[in-house]
Amino acid sequence: MRAFMLSLLMLAAPASAQLSEQGEPVSIGTSYRVRSLVMDEERTITVRLPAEYAAEPDRRFPVVYLLDGGPGQDFPHIAGIAQSREINFSFEPFILVGVESVNRRHELTPTAADPARYAAALGTEPGGSADYRMWLRDELMPQIDTAYRTDGHNAVIGESLAALFVVETLLVQPELFDDYIAISPSMWWDEMRFGRDAVDYLARFPAGGERRLYLTVANEGMWHREGIERLVDALRDHSPANLRWTFVPVEASETHGTLLHPMALDAFRALYGTPDREYPSPALMGGADDPVYTTQESARLAQECTRANSRPTTPGASAQGIERLYYECLLYDLGPRPREGTMVR
Repeated sequence: MRAFMLSLLMLAAPASAQLSEQGEPVSIGTSYRVRSLVMDEERTITVRLPAEYAAEPDRRFPVVYLLDGGPGQDFPHIAGIAQSREINFSFEPFILVGVESVNRRHELTPTAADPARYAAALGTEPGGSADYRMWLRDELMPQIDTAYRTDGHNAVIGESLAALFVVETLLVQPELFDDYIAISPSMWWDEMRFGRDAVDYLARFPAGGERRLYLTVANEGMWHREGIERLVDALRDHSPANLRWTFVPVEASETHGTLLHPMALDAFRALYGTPDREYPSPALMGGADDPVYTTQESARLAQECTRANSRPTTPGASAQGIERLYYECLLYDLGPRPREGTMVR
């Protein structure tokens, strides 16, 4: 019996060898080495273009800058979410720019009142975020605008310490980006400084130009969660008119380690959600072979769907008597429910 099994394995070996010798690599983006004068070194960025970039050569696209976005960091995860849009069309296409971190505990962190204490705990000097912002603003973002068909709308996304950088940038230099996606930011930093001082920062928020903040948190404790709640308190009572925000806590369902993927998807849908239509089931699923459209249904089908003319709803709400919504333009609020905020999803 053993000899028979061995012979079967030997017969299967050539097929396995062929798998290792043939095949084509799957590409999810293109990496570049760019020289930074501010950082005084070469840095790696990785770019993913949406399918529409080649298909629509006259179209321009927004840009999402992903912190901790190296090929061995978060770029493959977020690129996969961006690619899934080309199947489900639940949010608008964008150019994804992954910005690789080299020493994230230095370059993504603000200064601290007691830097020696943080250096001892983190193994590096904190406080590199100002230079990192300068590199993004003065060097990298202009390079991206020159190299690609961008439309001037820029977003930044980060998780944990990278999300702290997102929040700090919103408070100290809000004009740098249009949309800020902060996934469980490390608001414990410097004894919750950005939560404690958020009201003062918001009082200096510049007028003109709408900004949006997507904020979420997992089952965090201590100063991490309290710092975020202090920020939410400030947003609730002191948010300027040109800052729209949404807070989506998911402490009942996610941990700090599992938060990035589901909440990045939710953020893209919340910020860039696209209209959809509901259609009757086809004949194989119990519907009609040749549906007859009413005058109202024909008018709905003739209308181009935009965010402005779509009915806001949820999949659960539309399922209640869905026949009344056939062919209507719908803007689904997908994913977890926000706890509060001023942003229309």
